[in-house]
Amino acid sequence: MLKEFKEFAMRGNVLDMAIGVVIGGAFGAIITALVEKVIMPLVGGLTAGVNLDHLAVTIGSVDMVYGTVLSAIIKFIIIAFVIFLIVKAMNKMKKPAEEVVTTKTCPFCKSEVPLEATRCAFCTSELK
Repeated sequence: MLKEFKEFAMRGNVLDMAIGVVIGGAFGAIITALVEKVIMPLVGGLTAGVNLDHLAVTIGSVDMVYGTVLSAIIKFIIIAFVIFLIVKAMNKMKKPAEEVVTTKTCPFCKSEVPLEATRCAFCTSELK
């Protein structure tokens, strides 16, 4: 059973996922700090310094603090948008994948045939 666990844990996809989780956590901390320390103060300035976390409505003897939920929704939208912009920029920087050539042109009839073909399927000419 220990051998099976070792094989499972050492699979490439398990290690890739573990690395992704660790990097994702660190990246999430950066984005959260950016939103909480840079963007949300700007939003607070635009809303005349209103602290959303303290918005509440009283129904009977119960205080329903809806400002915290509203603040969390705004933070979520901003974080999602920042991640979208970063992923979009990174995708733009990626090199396009090289195309894999799987066909060649028959020199006699100019049809596309597989690379491995020794005869053209269209004109039956022998290919080199």
